[in-house]
Amino acid sequence: MLPIVYQDSRVLVLDKPSGLLAVPGRGTELQDCLSSRVQAEFAAALVIHRLDRDTSGLMLMALDLDAQRAISRQFELRTVSKRYIAVVNGEPADDSGVIELPMRKDFDHPPRHMIDPVQGRSAETHWRVVQRSGDRTRLEIEPRTGRSHQIRLHLATIGLPILGDNLYADETARAMSPRLLLHAEQLAIDHPDDGRRVSWRVPCPF
Repeated sequence: MLPIVYQDSRVLVLDKPSGLLAVPGRGTELQDCLSSRVQAEFAAALVIHRLDRDTSGLMLMALDLDAQRAISRQFELRTVSKRYIAVVNGEPADDSGVIELPMRKDFDHPPRHMIDPVQGRSAETHWRVVQRSGDRTRLEIEPRTGRSHQIRLHLATIGLPILGDNLYADETARAMSPRLLLHAEQLAIDHPDDGRRVSWRVPCPF
């Protein structure tokens, strides 16, 4: 069964499980992914954006080219509203903050990305404390840009690695969870049919 949250004639909204690729990777062993599973049932389905393999939560696909273009444009213009939940190792001194650190691919250590003030692309992440629990803190995250690994890298860089992150967390934070504790909980767009604002929410599973 596909994890369909919402479906109409233009848009599919899915709840991607952690551990499943959003789109195919390189090599025959990395062809199973959410988009391929969807396209086996909805041949016209088109990818709009993606989530990291180990991130769970809301992912959109379009059911026609015009819808894909319209929603992709919203991502480019940063009018899509995205909210994530993350559990990090550590306790921030403040209750909220903004991280603005340019980033790019780390070509010497793929698939990692890195902070680069000179050659990096702008990246902006807003965060707010939801709950403090000793050595871990639950955060609500609103990325204003959509760089690959943005939330993971930004939080690790300010000393708040996400639990279970096998790319950016230290050994302690990696060992604190069997999965990456990052979930795309809420998403809102202007519908490609009539421009009305629509939103979806999938409760955090951790």
